[in-house]
Amino acid sequence: MNGGLYRGSDTARGDDGLYRSAHSAGLPPSADAVPPSPAGYSSMPADGSVAEPEVPEAPEAGGGGLLRSSAIMAIGTLASRVTGFLRTTLLVAALGSAALGDAFNTANTMPNIVYDILLGGVLTAAHVPLLIRARNRSAEYGEEFEQRLFTILLGLLALITAGAMIAAPWLIDLYASRFPPAQHRVASMFLLFFLPQIFFYGFSAVAGASLNSRGRFAAAMWTPVLNNVVVIGVLGAFMAVTHGKLTPDNITDGQVTYLGIGVTAGVAVQALGLIPAMHRMGFNWRLRFDFRRAELTQIWGMASWTLVYVLAQQVALLVYTNLANAAGAQGVKEGIRYGVGLTPWTNAYMFFQLPYAVVAISIITAILPKMTQSAAEGRFDRLVTELREGLGLSLTLMLPAVAVLFGAAGEICLVVFAHGKSSPADAAMVAGVLRVFAVALTPFAVLQLLQRGFYALGDTRTPAMIALGSTGVGGLTAFLLSRVLPTADVVLGIAGAQGVAWACGCVISVVVLRRRLGRLGGGALFRVISKAGLASLATLLVVFLIHHTVTPHLHDSFPLTAVVLAVEGVLGLGAFVIAATLLRVPEVGQVIGMVRRKLGR
Repeated sequence: MNGGLYRGSDTARGDDGLYRSAHSAGLPPSADAVPPSPAGYSSMPADGSVAEPEVPEAPEAGGGGLLRSSAIMAIGTLASRVTGFLRTTLLVAALGSAALGDAFNTANTMPNIVYDILLGGVLTAAHVPLLIRARNRSAEYGEEFEQRLFTILLGLLALITAGAMIAAPWLIDLYASRFPPAQHRVASMFLLFFLPQIFFYGFSAVAGASLNSRGRFAAAMWTPVLNNVVVIGVLGAFMAVTHGKLTPDNITDGQVTYLGIGVTAGVAVQALGLIPAMHRMGFNWRLRFDFRRAELTQIWGMASWTLVYVLAQQVALLVYTNLANAAGAQGVKEGIRYGVGLTPWTNAYMFFQLPYAVVAISIITAILPKMTQSAAEGRFDRLVTELREGLGLSLTLMLPAVAVLFGAAGEICLVVFAHGKSSPADAAMVAGVLRVFAVALTPFAVLQLLQRGFYALGDTRTPAMIALGSTGVGGLTAFLLSRVLPTADVVLGIAGAQGVAWACGCVISVVVLRRRLGRLGGGALFRVISKAGLASLATLLVVFLIHHTVTPHLHDSFPLTAVVLAVEGVLGLGAFVIAATLLRVPEVGQVIGMVRRKLGR
């Protein structure tokens, strides 16, 4: 989930690697991102005839082709994440991690929440496949259909944005019922400035879908960087003229207005940055109102189960956000002098998601067309092989990152978050949540890949039903833990509850896929992951050794901690490569071979 406080603006590209607007860089609440459009999912043409599913061109077979395709897509993700981290650091320094940060955070999640519930799922499930199918009928019909779809969606976005602005005070009440009056007032003010982001996020999704349906991904990959650059400039100027600790009681209306307009301006620049790419591909910006009922039926038919999925995630979001905000408000009453609410939870999730965003999303995006092709041809044995290949490669490359996140969480969070209005104690709180999320990263990533198996089969119903069950487990677990844990540990419990939800989703997905596809090759996959896990244990031991012998003597020094963190990363990665080579982990050999070939050019 992406949204949230200090959300990096790589949110235009989401967990499916295409054009999501939320959950990609910092919003932890949902069990996972909204599912991507099932590539090749067959829709009913307007004339009522049944057509063969359209299957995108697949990357070349074999682990090498998958690796190269994934590496190319990871570059843009990494660029937006890096600038997003700088943006995050400045936001934490400006607003802190306690009450004011929680007010900003709650308000800044709302545009994504409203957008996802009312329109985001429809776009995600239906837009790209419908555009491709319409153009396959004829170029003229494809252009007319795209114009009608563009007109409908922009009109809906305008209405949704206006309605959300009218309902702004009630939205804050829904997600932050425990806020005291001053915090509620500031959150409501922020929300009025943030809600226009709904329109700009939606425009980015619509324009990005048109570009992606033509195989053009670069613009949607890089425009989030523009968003981050704008917000970084806004925050730099804000910090230059602001002194002293800000709270909901002493922040001025002018300061709220400046931040609200500045952050929304970043989202607007991100959306408008896609217009030149639309012009270059020859998009005709004509509005059309000759809507056809059959076309609207197609959209609803493809998106209905995705909307169920989205609603399940948003109910979980409602539970998690209220529990975290309640913990933050209670922490203030108890005199806890660091943030224990929504802000540390959100910031921890941003780092938790980094290995998944850079590694797994890229692999998922590259492998989904191959799996769809196999399903369309009835080659389910090949689909299983491709799914197993994606799981093996993703986990092999992610496990050492999990080890570093867990072992060096304290150093990471001190370097990034202990600035300005945020203290080392605030950073330590984020580090605790990050360790819990690091443990949950493996089931999270596995669940995403298993869901792609369903999407390759053209099935959006099963992931929705699994989401209903798993998010229910997560929400109930979080609620129970919030009643028994100390206030300072509630958000750790919420992160753990999410991990339980993802693990449940994995188990159910494996059972259902095995019934449909037969044996999934779990033995071979277990051997690969076991070797990678042992190699990652070497990383964890190296990082822990440095952490426990050196860090206690640094006295929270930023430059020294940054140096130690760099050493932990380099030595930890080196330990993994050596151990993986000795254990003969094939995926690591593929990566090393690709790097050598690139350097040899």
